[in-house]
Amino acid sequence: MATLDTKFKLNTGAEIPAVGFGTWQDKDEQEGAVTEALKAGYTHIDTARIYGTEPAVGAAIKKSGIPRSKIFITTKLWNTAHHPDDVEPALDASLADLGTDYVDLYLMHWPVAFGRGDTMFPKDNNGKIINGDTDFVDTWKAMEKTFKKGKAKAIGISNFSRKETERLLKETEVVPAAHQIEVHPYLQQNEACAWFRSKGIHVQQYSPFGNQNEVYSKGQNMGKLIDDPTLVEVGQKYNKNGAQVALAWGIAQGHSVLPKSKTPSRIKDNLEGDFRLEQADLEKLKGVDKQMRFNDPSANFGWNFYIGEDGKVA
Repeated sequence: MATLDTKFKLNTGAEIPAVGFGTWQDKDEQEGAVTEALKAGYTHIDTARIYGTEPAVGAAIKKSGIPRSKIFITTKLWNTAHHPDDVEPALDASLADLGTDYVDLYLMHWPVAFGRGDTMFPKDNNGKIINGDTDFVDTWKAMEKTFKKGKAKAIGISNFSRKETERLLKETEVVPAAHQIEVHPYLQQNEACAWFRSKGIHVQQYSPFGNQNEVYSKGQNMGKLIDDPTLVEVGQKYNKNGAQVALAWGIAQGHSVLPKSKTPSRIKDNLEGDFRLEQADLEKLKGVDKQMRFNDPSANFGWNFYIGEDGKVA
């Protein structure tokens, strides 16, 4: 089964490679992991200020010798820098760590603002997050300025509900180029994803393997998504594993997918998740949707995320 090199077009006209390399967690091992990914043929790297992996991504890209123009880099604005005065300096700090003068995509990581300052998770005496008072619409307007200056070639959002996105579209000028959310065969979000696409917003899937990540406590007392019998059975037909089927499913929806790994063989395998599934198999995979969301930090972040969306537990 041939590995494709699928790309999607953003509303800016730029192309985004369908398989991106995620760099969340394992901060100290990311330079090596990104080096492996670039060697394997990835051209799309996803990082974020909060991951602490921007310097590692920058170092790996520099060492690779691959021209900057050949790599699509995404990073994300953290919640403590939502105040309009903080947005461009935050991007400048990310650019400095990445060793580049622009990013291909700059996302607002969450719609919630935390208190301003250098402490990533500012807390009160009771250990509760201190929230800021900046409205995400004002944050977005500051992001629009970085887009117009060319420091971000595209801007987007992450972890927004449709209702929040609708408000953003009504009150601002630039339509988000992308929306990065939790989507996988156990949380397919078909209606929401179709809505985002109808607005010209490209959907990116984080955690495309669902509960493979040990950090998601909700997914620990059940079988792993990538071992799901339906995914495994579909994979056998193409000589692929369940993880590769999960990625191919996402790409078939028109989404970019962001697997992460630090194991060279898995890094390569994930890139080979870009293959074409037949329609009959896509129909079969519709049946595994459990509307099961593994990532919802509402209680910790002081904001009720994903209201009205699939997998939201009241």
